[in-house]
Amino acid sequence: MKITGRADAFLAKPDPALAAILIYGPDAGLVRERFNALTKAVAGGLDDPFRISDIAPESLRDDPARLGDEAAALSFGGGRRVVRIRGATDTVADAIAAFAEDPVGGALVLVTADDLSPRSKLRLAFEKSERAAALPCYADTEQTLEGVIRETLKAAGLTIAGDALAWLTDRLGGDRELSRRELEKLVIYMGDTKTVTEDDVLACIGDTAAMGLDDLIYAVGDGDQATVQRVYARLTNEGTSSVSILTAVSRHVVRLHETRGRMADGKNLEGALMSLRPPVFFKFKTRFVGQVNKWTEPLLARALDLLNEADMTARSTDMPADAVIERALIQLANVARNAKR
Repeated sequence: MKITGRADAFLAKPDPALAAILIYGPDAGLVRERFNALTKAVAGGLDDPFRISDIAPESLRDDPARLGDEAAALSFGGGRRVVRIRGATDTVADAIAAFAEDPVGGALVLVTADDLSPRSKLRLAFEKSERAAALPCYADTEQTLEGVIRETLKAAGLTIAGDALAWLTDRLGGDRELSRRELEKLVIYMGDTKTVTEDDVLACIGDTAAMGLDDLIYAVGDGDQATVQRVYARLTNEGTSSVSILTAVSRHVVRLHETRGRMADGKNLEGALMSLRPPVFFKFKTRFVGQVNKWTEPLLARALDLLNEADMTARSTDMPADAVIERALIQLANVARNAKR
């Protein structure tokens, strides 16, 4: 089966009838978070050697029977055991599918993987089995990220102003683990102050969390293809999800489109800019204005179509997502370079 729309409830109380769960997707931080949450939910912690066993994928490929042996082993102190396989690929799909169809023992098998296409043998093995489940981990949407921000700050006794929340929501979210690290840093920064303002966010996170991504976003809008390729490569090599980069660029294009639309409705440029939430970061205001003047509404509509097409191709085909999205960003940069002010 495939778990969709109820991940939090599933993580808090996984179905005891399931023998195996696959956690996969482009958001590596969210994969780790959910992997650890399920381990704790079943084994009570992350480091109990009597209730947790790890198998390397290559070991399972060479000895498929080992999975059943580990799953059938009894815990020294009682309680359900967890058998974990990290970084699995289609090379171990047959072994895991065979186990899911006829599980032995009482252990829960947890498997992690990178982003998998709909035709992946490993993914299909979990989605088609009644005793197994596949849990996808995609980059946070605006709604889910806002929930993560509020939840993290509330746990620390903090509230957040609307403009600060909007700023964070617009810039975090490429990797759940990295987002939490930035929020933990913000909690420490706040000290005894209980309300997070936009100034607090800019002072604590503004120069670290988003600047690399903002450099890429504005390079696309400026038509700077060389910078797009250089920064995109750096971000993806550092673990930033290519889908989350695409989402951030799409948000920027939407903001340009909103600004042009308000100007078409009669507002002057400054008035249109003041209507944006979150407001344009002061370091990039000059470049944003330049892009508003460069990109016409028809060009922006064309850009959004191209980005949507790239998103669908990256999510629903076997083509490498990184390459699909990089090509789309380069195409946008070329459009911007050829656009007349």
